[in-house]
Amino acid sequence: MRFTCERSILLKEIAIAQEIISSKNVISIYSNIFLEADNDTLFIKATDTKVNFQTKVPVTVEESGSITVFGEKFLGILNSCPEGEVIFDQKETIITIKSSVKKANWQLKSIAAEKFPEFAVSTVESFDLPIRDFKDMIEQTIFAVSDDETRYFMNGVFFEKAEDKIIMVATDGRRLAYIAKTADSAIKDFSGIIVPPKILNILAKRAGDEGPVSISVTDKTIFIKFGSYSLSSVLLEGQFPNYRRVIPENLGNSCSINRLDTLDALRRVSLLVEQKSRRVYLGLAPGSMAVYSEDSELGTAREEIPCKYDGPEVSIALNYHYLEEPFKAMDEEDIVIKFGDTTKAIIVQPVPERDLFHIIMPMQLD
Repeated sequence: MRFTCERSILLKEIAIAQEIISSKNVISIYSNIFLEADNDTLFIKATDTKVNFQTKVPVTVEESGSITVFGEKFLGILNSCPEGEVIFDQKETIITIKSSVKKANWQLKSIAAEKFPEFAVSTVESFDLPIRDFKDMIEQTIFAVSDDETRYFMNGVFFEKAEDKIIMVATDGRRLAYIAKTADSAIKDFSGIIVPPKILNILAKRAGDEGPVSISVTDKTIFIKFGSYSLSSVLLEGQFPNYRRVIPENLGNSCSINRLDTLDALRRVSLLVEQKSRRVYLGLAPGSMAVYSEDSELGTAREEIPCKYDGPEVSIALNYHYLEEPFKAMDEEDIVIKFGDTTKAIIVQPVPERDLFHIIMPMQLD
């Protein structure tokens, strides 16, 4: 096999493939990236046994063939290559990689392509969503996924089609993120599935904002296609919590604040947050909100910002990350915080409201 390709084009795709790979064992096929050159196209595959990735790029093929190459070193070589074309030449089990503009070359041992696992293909009908909407759904929820491996059913994003909406939900038990988008009536309802964050993170980072994303769901796998990319992932098993039961109702108070002003205040005040608790306080009074923190060993920080609020003076204690992350994910100018009893869950929503909210459990005031 022999082909030539622009270094920048190949580097981008190999970097994504390497994100998939979890094994660092040189002799493992799962540490390798599959390459197949044919008809002036290079097909690229990578897997960690649960998440599969494949794409293709244009290359100049002089000799067709297929091979696998150790991903970590291949990516390192491409990173160190100067801009320009890269020549890839395979003879038996040895791969030679050359720069076309410098007298530099590398030789890597390889594993035969036949040892690379076959990828499953979807056997059910797919549906399309605008990729901009799907990315928005991921970005509004993925940070709330639990990392507690003993509660594995919360280690992913819940995804379902219910009535006329596509819904995503994530929770770690102390906060919950919910977003819904209007779904085309042609999309069939499907039972809720739990999608591991790895495949969603790759899409959110790598997909553009134009065009559709094609999705199909089976009992155990989700398949996602966009542009030249095809991804699939084994779904998480288990029963996701009934998120509808924890949505607070009849919250009698609301406070409207500027999103960027609040983020700036949180950033400054968090300099003196106790690192173990990460507790910040919101002190609400008519027309203003104080954001403050206390570190028993170092000192205190406080900042006041204007707000639209005409209720009683109250204080709410929150983990500042739980407030900061949804504020960063949203892009509206103003945010509303709704609350009742200050010891119970609050709701954070954009202004104007849409099918998006974040539920946060307060902390003890002291």
